Amino acid sequence: MQEDIQSNLKKLGTWQRIFFMLIFIVIVGLVRILLWAVILLQIASALLTGKANDNILSFGRSLAAYIYHILLFLTFNSDRLPFPFSDWSITEQAEAALQGPKTRTRNSGSNS
Repeated sequence: MQEDIQSNLKKLGTWQRIFFMLIFIVIVGLVRILLWAVILLQIASALLTGKANDNILSFGRSLAAYIYHILLFLTFNSDRLPFPFSDWSITEQAEAALQGPKTRTRNSGSNS
């Protein structure tokens, strides 16, 4: 048992992953700030125009997929490093998986 623990502590791959995890914890903190900006901009758009801004919707969906990809890595559900240590297309694949057949239904503007 003690030998297993010592062997695990000497694995370079584990320490590399911990290093990348620390980097992505910082990145998630920065992305959360962007996410709040998206939320506030969408609220402003809804109040001023009566509808969500399509460009901000797309950006928000990409941010959500990026956070999802990071969380998969941080929770050991994925071994693939998220962007910027891999291609952005991996995040786009996560976005497509999150999007499914229809991501969002829009109401006609009435709140009945």
